[in-house]
Amino acid sequence: MNKIFAKLGIVVMVAGIVGIASFSSCKKESPTIAKIRVLDTSGTPFANAMVRLYPTPSTNNSHGPIIIDDTLYSDSDGYATFDYTEHFNLGQAGFAVLDIEARSGDSLYGQGIIKIVEEEVNEETVILQP
Repeated sequence: MNKIFAKLGIVVMVAGIVGIASFSSCKKESPTIAKIRVLDTSGTPFANAMVRLYPTPSTNNSHGPIIIDDTLYSDSDGYATFDYTEHFNLGQAGFAVLDIEARSGDSLYGQGIIKIVEEEVNEETVILQP
């Protein structure tokens, strides 16, 4: 009887080790990034442009409202990089389609749309115009 319990204990221990090993090898979340490049009309990167990402309200929204309205300023290469990794949940189907608004002071303005695919670096370009 003791031999049966000893063998059962070994089987349970091996099963526990296998279970723990399988949990530690679960898929890790990759970054979900939106990179907006701001250029002027000649194609030159535009630094310090205000870049805003926000949703367009939908009348048929079965998943609740998207609570994203973020603003950053473009760097010296014209990029504003938004990290949405923390907003995305593994197993979620799709992420967001957001409007882009870019401006520099009152004189230059550009707009666009970006579809953000989860666990990818998503890029769009906006041209500032008078």
